[in-house]
Amino acid sequence: MRQMTWVIWGLVALTPLTASGDTAYVTDNLRLGLHQAPDTSDRAFRYLDSGQEMEVLTRDRNYANVRLPNATEGWVKAAYLVDVKPAKLIVAEITAERDALLTELAETQQAFAAPAATIEALRSDAAALDEQLALANVRVGELEAEKAAIQGLKEQYKGSLPLSWVAIAIGVCLIAGLLLGMWWVDRRSRQRHGGIRIY
Repeated sequence: MRQMTWVIWGLVALTPLTASGDTAYVTDNLRLGLHQAPDTSDRAFRYLDSGQEMEVLTRDRNYANVRLPNATEGWVKAAYLVDVKPAKLIVAEITAERDALLTELAETQQAFAAPAATIEALRSDAAALDEQLALANVRVGELEAEKAAIQGLKEQYKGSLPLSWVAIAIGVCLIAGLLLGMWWVDRRSRQRHGGIRIY
């Protein structure tokens, strides 16, 4: 029997340990009764949810006479009234604001979809033009090198005449010499023969 008592006491001692493992939260929901009687001793004719806005007409330590936005008046326990918005309302407002911002963001993204495509096309065109510019710069470099080589040749042959000019000059001299020679022979022949041309 004594052993059984020890087992029971052991189970009783362990009971708080098993119960302390559960997690619990304080609820944010409150339903506050709105009464006709100033001491709220009567049955509530309406229940107000947490976050309900109201105007306080009179207030003492325990009770407050309030008016709702729809002009309904009554009495509530003053201990449940706070000056700041409850977390439930703040969360609802923030959620609504977030949803509005998400909608605005979606509309803005949709509005900028076409300009974004145009910007992407312009970037692609700019990349193609950059590539063409790079090729043109390479070609300009080649042409400048060729120009420098030609300038070097020009400096090298600065005092000399081109072969084509020399050939033309020789041809002109030959033709002029031939014509002059023919004239000279003709003249000498006419002087010898008394002005008669004999060949």
